[in-house]
Amino acid sequence: MHTRDALLPDAAQIHELISSYSTDGTLLPRSLAEICENVRDFVVLEDAGQVVGCGALHLYGPHLAEIRSITVNRNFQKRGGGELLVKALMAESARHEVSCICLFTRTPDFFSKLGFDVAQREDLPDKINKDCCACPRYHCCDEVAMVKGELPGFAILPEPPGFLVKLQA
Repeated sequence: MHTRDALLPDAAQIHELISSYSTDGTLLPRSLAEICENVRDFVVLEDAGQVVGCGALHLYGPHLAEIRSITVNRNFQKRGGGELLVKALMAESARHEVSCICLFTRTPDFFSKLGFDVAQREDLPDKINKDCCACPRYHCCDEVAMVKGELPGFAILPEPPGFLVKLQA
């Protein structure tokens, strides 16, 4: 098994993988259109030319990235594929010089073996304000927040009105 950057033709297989884990609530559902729009965030796990797993890295800024949508086909689990995906996404985060990686999971033991520590949701306002507030489980979330790296000391705030106009002048 090996990982590689996802390509647009992989979107349907990524959608199928995520869908197979979203019916039981393990993963949040993602539409095929959403996956197509964000396919450059994804890494896929291949075995003999077949896509058998995926994961994504969402960049919030130099202070924070999130690993999300990690999944491996049930027939290929317990073979190290999940770890390969996470390590590929951590390497991508390092390439972008991101100082902190976060994730939300129901399997914290798996991620703690890869160097992630439990965190408080409040320490990740970019993630909470962008994604969690739209989640149907926002008020009853059972996922554990985890981080690797330096916790962000700030959140990226919108630029003040007219900021771009001043820069262009």
